[in-house]
Amino acid sequence: MVPQTLPALKQDASKSASYVCRESGVILLRRIKAMRRRTSNDQRYILVIFISLLTFSLWNGVSLSAETAIQTKHYTVRLQAITSNLDHPWSLAFLPDNRFLVTERSGVLRIISANGTLSYPISGLPKIIAEGQGGLLDIALSPDFSESGLIYFTYSEPGPDGSSTALARAVLDLPTMSLKDVRVLFSQQPKSDDGRHFGSRIVIARDGNLFITTGDRGQRDQVQNPKINRGQIIRVKPDGTIPKDNPFFGRPSHRPEVWSMGHRNPQGAALHPTTGELWTVEHGARGGDEINIPRAGRNYGWPVISYGRHYSGLKIGEGTHKEGMEQPIYYWDPSIAPSGMTFYTGSVFPAWKDNLFVGALKDRMLVRLTLRGEKVVDEERMLMDLDERIRDVRQGPDGYLYILTDSPNGQLIRLTLQK
Repeated sequence: MVPQTLPALKQDASKSASYVCRESGVILLRRIKAMRRRTSNDQRYILVIFISLLTFSLWNGVSLSAETAIQTKHYTVRLQAITSNLDHPWSLAFLPDNRFLVTERSGVLRIISANGTLSYPISGLPKIIAEGQGGLLDIALSPDFSESGLIYFTYSEPGPDGSSTALARAVLDLPTMSLKDVRVLFSQQPKSDDGRHFGSRIVIARDGNLFITTGDRGQRDQVQNPKINRGQIIRVKPDGTIPKDNPFFGRPSHRPEVWSMGHRNPQGAALHPTTGELWTVEHGARGGDEINIPRAGRNYGWPVISYGRHYSGLKIGEGTHKEGMEQPIYYWDPSIAPSGMTFYTGSVFPAWKDNLFVGALKDRMLVRLTLRGEKVVDEERMLMDLDERIRDVRQGPDGYLYILTDSPNGQLIRLTLQK
């Protein structure tokens, strides 16, 4: 791998008063988080709007000009910071008019213009508990979004017994910047008061059904219980009903919405561009991050088998293999803490055609995997000198790659080809 030299993509506050203003706005937004649990949805929305009004004029229209180039195995790639000031951004979708729809884990949904301008928060979200690893998480546009305005999103849904990963759909009304006709399609049962391992990626399959990844919620001893939702891939129809060809449909001993089980915390998912099969990447514990191809009715082993260890250093389960449990197609030990996944199918980077890209939180990098069928034959680690937790990676309709960095001042960054 060619050594990388990469200056930070953050502007020096001493060189720009506007940077200080924007940072102040982010700090103010964080200050109101403590009030959220004591206020209603409407009150919280008014608070967010109030802070946005105070700071919007200070940062609106500020164009980030920070760019840098890095050398990868095949290309010199230019990084363009489209915007910052995002509070732990989690997911990204591309609107038909070249704008971006972005979730912030703190419970805010925004639109980013092509020049990086941040919108006011979109109203109409359901009640969200933004604690621990929970909050507003993944987002996806319906294939007929241009006609229907329909979107899907996942979030941590509060309740008397804690929170759960939930999938909802709504109509995004762009003229009013609001969500309408919000409907919950799936809610993980039972809820948990543990703030970990929500999973929470959405993938729309070729047949129109929805896959949702769910984590074990920090309750690994419950993952092999087929009567509850812990560590599973869920499959539902666009209206939330359950497909009759789900592997456990009609079996009283299992939950009918389950597609596969035995997962720990899958935070990346994508469809293979040739086969159309679902691929996922999930966090291990101390090592044992996995790439899997979740197939109907299969058990992927957590916590009975794993290539990692507990954080204490003790052995997990029974080892790495057990009859009736699936092997990952690839794993990392030590862990990279993977989040976000996309297959590259564009024409901007032809040498990367059909390669798999995975973001990494702990090791703060973007990983490129070369595949031969279902086997990983090469791994390249990029953007390490950026020193940012990469939460999501997506291919845009323009053929470029886009990443979200996970921090209180998170960024949307575009990867283009240096000419």
